[in-house]
Amino acid sequence: MAEKVKIVTLGCEKNTVDSEIMAGLLDQGGYELTDSEEEATVIIVNTCGFIEAAKEQSVNTILNMADYKETGKLKKLIVAGCLTQRYKEELLGEMPEIDGIVGTNDFVQIKEIVEEALANRQPIRVGNPVFSYETILPRKLTEKRPTAYVKIAEGCDNACTFCSIPIMRGAFRSRSIESVVTEVEGLVAQGVKEISLIAQDSTNYGTDLYDKFMLPDLLNRVTEVSGLEWVRLHYAYPGFFTDELIETFRTNPKICKYIDMPLQHSEDSILKRMRRPGRQRDIRELVAKMRTAIPDISIRTSMIVGFPGETEEDFDRLCEFVREMKFDRLGVFTYSLEEDTPAARLPNQVDDELKEWRANTLMEVQREVAKEVIGKRIGQVMTVLVERYDGRNDVYIGRSQYDAPEIDGEVFISKCKVNVGEMTDVRITHSFDYDLAGEAIA
Repeated sequence: MAEKVKIVTLGCEKNTVDSEIMAGLLDQGGYELTDSEEEATVIIVNTCGFIEAAKEQSVNTILNMADYKETGKLKKLIVAGCLTQRYKEELLGEMPEIDGIVGTNDFVQIKEIVEEALANRQPIRVGNPVFSYETILPRKLTEKRPTAYVKIAEGCDNACTFCSIPIMRGAFRSRSIESVVTEVEGLVAQGVKEISLIAQDSTNYGTDLYDKFMLPDLLNRVTEVSGLEWVRLHYAYPGFFTDELIETFRTNPKICKYIDMPLQHSEDSILKRMRRPGRQRDIRELVAKMRTAIPDISIRTSMIVGFPGETEEDFDRLCEFVREMKFDRLGVFTYSLEEDTPAARLPNQVDDELKEWRANTLMEVQREVAKEVIGKRIGQVMTVLVERYDGRNDVYIGRSQYDAPEIDGEVFISKCKVNVGEMTDVRITHSFDYDLAGEAIA
C-alpha cells in the first residue's frame, strides 16, 4: 500500500509553487497525497524563514506535526524550504523529531528524500540556491481552483539591507519565456483562468537571461495562451518599472489593471538606509504616470515601520504620505531584525512595542483610505471571477481584476447563476472597508 504524504505549506506564494511541484513529483512517484495529518505516514513542512514571526510559526508547526508520531500514523517528518536553507545545523541539533532536511535548491529530489527517510537514513540536502525552473516539472495543484501562481524568476540581486531573501534563495535568475508559457498552458489545461506571475523582483525579468528587460514580452506571450482570462503581476520593483511596461498594462486587455509594488517607506533617509532605489519624488512621479496612463489601475504596496533610526517625524510623514497617495491596498510589516543582514548592525533599533503601535496606527490610516477608495466602486459593473459558494447566506464570492487572491478584498454576489470558476458581470451595490457586494447581471 502506498505511503500517504501530507504537505504543509507556510509563507509566500513562491513556497506554494514549490509545494505543488513536490506534490506532482510524489504523485508521479507513486505516493498518495492526503489532506489529513492524522492519516499521513509522511509529513513535509515547507517552511518560511523571512522574518522572525514566520520563523516562529515554522518551528511551532514542525513541533505540532511531530505530535502525529504519537497520535496519528506518522512515520517520518521532513522539513523543507527557507528555514532549512538558512538554519540547517540549528534545526538538526535542536529538533530530533526531524527525519529529513531539504533546502530551496534540492526540493526537486523530494521523492528520493522521502525514500531515504523511510529507510531510516536521515537525508540532508541543502545545497547552494542555484536551482532554476527551466526544466518543466510535474505540478499538482493543492486544490481545484481557478487561479494559480507561476514563478518567472528565483532569487534577488537588489541587496536591500533588511532582507534575507538572497541568503535563502540566491542570486536573481530568470526562466525562459518558453518554459513559463509551457507551465501556464499546463495549468490552464487543469481549469485555471487566472495566472499570477511572481518573482522577488519581477520587473528585472530577463536582464540576466536576455541582457535586457523582457517583462513586457513575457506578459504579452503569456496572455496569448488560449483559455486564459487574466494575468496578474506581483512584486514589481519601482526602480525598473519602465514606460514600455506601463504601455503593456494599458493596452493588453488580459493583463489585470493591478500592480503589486512594495515601496517599503516614504522618507528618503530611510529608503537610503534600506538601500532601496530612488526617492520619494521618484515614487510620486511613477505612481502619477501609472494613474495617468491607466486611470482604473489598482495599486497595492507594502510599508515597513520601525526600521532602525525611524523617528516619530519619519513615521508621521509616512502616515501623511499614505493619506495623500491613496493606495488601493496596503500591507504593513514591522521591521524584523534578521541576522547577517546589514540593517541588523544599524544603530537606533526601534522598540518592539513602538513598532507594533506604529503598524496598527498606519493600518488604521489605510483603512480610512481604502474605505474612501473602494466606495467609488458603487454603481460600477465589474467582471468577477467566482471562487466559492456560501450556502448559508446563499451568495457566491469572487474577486475582480483589482484584487489579488487571498490577500485583497472580495466581491459578494447575489442573484448569481454561474458555477465556481466562471466569470460574471456584477453591478456593485455596497462597499465595506475592503470588500464589495453586488448583484450578478444575467
